[in-house]
Amino acid sequence: MTRAEGTRAPGRPSSASREDVLEAAIAVFLEGKRIDVNAVAAQLGVGRASIYRWFGSRDGLLGAAIAQQLDRVVSHADRRCHGTGGDRLIEILDRTIHLLVENDALRSYFDNESTAALRLVTRGDGEVHQHAVAIVDRFIARAETEGYHPPIERNTLSYALVRLWEAFLYNDAVAGFRGDVERLQQVQTALLRA
Repeated sequence: MTRAEGTRAPGRPSSASREDVLEAAIAVFLEGKRIDVNAVAAQLGVGRASIYRWFGSRDGLLGAAIAQQLDRVVSHADRRCHGTGGDRLIEILDRTIHLLVENDALRSYFDNESTAALRLVTRGDGEVHQHAVAIVDRFIARAETEGYHPPIERNTLSYALVRLWEAFLYNDAVAGFRGDVERLQQVQTALLRA
């Protein structure tokens, strides 16, 4: 006998959604603790298999959590910026850099899982890197509607800016959180105003 379309397979109903799992992982991350898929599953009463189906792996869950937090950090920076065009773009990106460097949860993550953290955050095909590039691209596009003319093609500029962040903020994570904000801001501003 086949199930009617739109009905659920028999079994225990899911007690938590993908979004619930993501929010629980973010909460653990913000506490500066290591995200443990088993603990998240037990806390929410959801099977580990569901978490792995939704996120692929612990790294997938962690990457989604960091990407979500990056959205929140950039939105926070954006709400506090004034001006338009290139000036606003520079201000948003500068504020974002400061917020990332001051982020205790991110610092704890790099302190506790340095090599794995560096790989997860900077991997070109990873969710965090791709999400960061998309965010920067979106802000450059908005600046263009306000009269900004990027010195190079927008996608290339977005990618280059994110790689600059990674190099200046995370590159020496194995030896300790680098956070070389002043030089990063100088290079970023020169690139944006070239």
